[in-house]
Amino acid sequence: GFTNIFFGTSTSNNYGVAIGGKRAGTNDEPTFAIRMLNDSTTGTEVLNITNAGEVTKPLQPAFYATPASAQTDIAANDSAITVAMGTEIFDVGSNFASSAFTAPVTGKYQLNLSLYLTTVDTGASYVLVGIVTSNRNYINIVAPKYASDPAYLTQNISTLADMDANDTAYVYYQQSGGAAQTDVQDDTRGSFFQGYLVA
Repeated sequence: GFTNIFFGTSTSNNYGVAIGGKRAGTNDEPTFAIRMLNDSTTGTEVLNITNAGEVTKPLQPAFYATPASAQTDIAANDSAITVAMGTEIFDVGSNFASSAFTAPVTGKYQLNLSLYLTTVDTGASYVLVGIVTSNRNYINIVAPKYASDPAYLTQNISTLADMDANDTAYVYYQQSGGAAQTDVQDDTRGSFFQGYLVA
């Protein structure tokens, strides 16, 4: 069990913060944890440090989403087309919905994108994938001037984004010219959008 120091807002210590050590695991190894109390003497663990120094924050906002199916023959008219991220692999904090992540608090968020494209048209002036946030757009652009239409092309973005509370982030595809023949493949082919709160 816990040996705690309580910082409570009531005489019963059922509201506030508990900081203490606990013993867990088959070897009875000590850990250190911080728990938020809300009408409960056990509370919700928000930070844990093992005796080996590993730190986990089980409520830290984090998400991993993928396309539920391929998005085919995407328009080539230089318009930004939202990429549908219909499958959530995980969503700590329930901040991902309708293909967009909404920042629960102001902070710095690591965002990662990989889109697996097929049948990209060499007739396009450029093909662009991006992550849109209220503060800034992050893009990866290529002019697909290959000898023939590439059957496979992966575009990636990894960025540390400054996001305000309630700011949203979503993924888009944009193609200028050429034929509307490019497909964004689903997660079985490696397309994904993920992120987490860093600081």
